[in-house]
Amino acid sequence: MSIDVRDVNKRFGTFKALDHVNLEVQTGELLALLGPSGSGKTTLLRVIAGLETVDSGQVLFHGEDATDRHVRERQVGFVFQHYALFRHMTIFENVAFGLRVRPRRERPPEAEIRRKVMELLSLVQLDWLADRYPHQLSGGQRQRIALARALAVEPRVLLLDEPFGALDAKVRKELRRWLRRLHDEMHITTVFVTHDQDEALEVSDRVVVMNEGAIQQVGTPQEVYDNPANAFVYQFLGNVNLFHGRVQAGRARFGPLELAAPDHAQEAEAAAVAFARPHDIEILRPGPETAGIPAKVEHLLAVGSTVRVDLLADDETPIHVELSRDAHAHLALKAGEQVIVRPRNVRVFAH
Repeated sequence: MSIDVRDVNKRFGTFKALDHVNLEVQTGELLALLGPSGSGKTTLLRVIAGLETVDSGQVLFHGEDATDRHVRERQVGFVFQHYALFRHMTIFENVAFGLRVRPRRERPPEAEIRRKVMELLSLVQLDWLADRYPHQLSGGQRQRIALARALAVEPRVLLLDEPFGALDAKVRKELRRWLRRLHDEMHITTVFVTHDQDEALEVSDRVVVMNEGAIQQVGTPQEVYDNPANAFVYQFLGNVNLFHGRVQAGRARFGPLELAAPDHAQEAEAAAVAFARPHDIEILRPGPETAGIPAKVEHLLAVGSTVRVDLLADDETPIHVELSRDAHAHLALKAGEQVIVRPRNVRVFAH
């Protein structure tokens, strides 16, 4: 089922939680709402669910206005960060709960409920824990049970609020891959909230980047990472180096380094900031013809197939570079050495 959010505004007192938000979620899509704390992503999710009312604007489900529709009538499944499982119920009873509390005329027979619950527990690979209680399960297992419970009522939309936020890094990584596989099997329109950039980029079909109650960019993970719409998106998505300088008539200068800035060909002189990812910076040995930013090697750390190099420019700007093991072996860098750094790929924003 498609979701269409049209010009939605929401305030809490003087705080503007959502500011003229427009968003289309396609049928069967897995969409990530990504942003820092206070960006409005959870408020937007709760508005879609019907757990928050809007001050103005509309929410449409499959073209029908659902703005004033009660949460029970929206047919959404909601998964919270901290599971919200009933501690006094077994795993089977937790998953069956949504079916058993339906009005009598809508409630399936008990045999049908049992079949469906066991089918869902098998889907989340936990059917062998049906008779256990939540406190007997790990955090990752509890979150999968919470997802099975949400799916039991056959929602048209699945909404997840930081579903893996309370889990450790290894379990989180396993579960997000599992969620992607599960979605590919079921094709339920799914919206999930996260502040974890890797999670959003790895799992989703599209990413919505939010800040201060407004949508900054919408696109595929590759699009938002490779072509950030503004300085905020660039800085928020992954590690990045910042170089402060000036831009004028298509040329940008950052200390001794001058770069082409074709996006600012018509720009009168203005302050500018350049962004460069750690893997897009090369380190060179100083020489009379070597152009770049002089810097001192502060620290080296080998992590897996890469070597992280922390440097400090002459103007005290910290610079972080990622080298391949081969590149590092060729340079044979040592802490305390003077080198030249040169960005290979930069994005310049005037401000």
